[in-house]
Amino acid sequence: MITLYLVRHGETKENVANILQGHMPGELTERGIEQARQLCKKLQSVRFDALVCSDLKRCVDTAAILNEPHGLTPEYTPLLRERDWGEHTGQNILAGRIQIGPTAEALDKMYERASVFLKHMAEQHDGETVLVVSHGLFCRVLIGAATCKLTRDVARMDNAEVRILRLETPLKLKPVFDKKTDEASAN
Repeated sequence: MITLYLVRHGETKENVANILQGHMPGELTERGIEQARQLCKKLQSVRFDALVCSDLKRCVDTAAILNEPHGLTPEYTPLLRERDWGEHTGQNILAGRIQIGPTAEALDKMYERASVFLKHMAEQHDGETVLVVSHGLFCRVLIGAATCKLTRDVARMDNAEVRILRLETPLKLKPVFDKKTDEASAN
């Protein structure tokens, strides 16, 4: 069994402005920094064996705060990045309904990425507890891939929210996605 503590990064300036960040770095707000500090206090007594983090700045900065009491050597990976919104990256989600076009990463590709990540975790960290810092939509895809749920059936995550995912090993992953619900989300 592997236990993953999935954390969405703290609030960013782009979240406040309703911007589709995708692969943009993102800058934590003062509130986002405080959210990470509060979560750090809640998680300080958990014994983590590893810290794995998206390589995007908003996650790196959140992970640095969460890691203060643990002193782990972070592993940064593009596998945990948020969805690449393609031509819609940087757009205000409230400016009008955004139709996901061919330049955006397809949801099935996100599920493939999630499956690769989960298999890596099971192979490298079986029996361990791992702190994982990623993005709201991608955390939902990870949960969906691990539990055979559609992303729309996994509740949205707040900034600096943690969800615990316990997975039996060896993993039995079954990709589940629904292109009809492939909608924009400002995570």
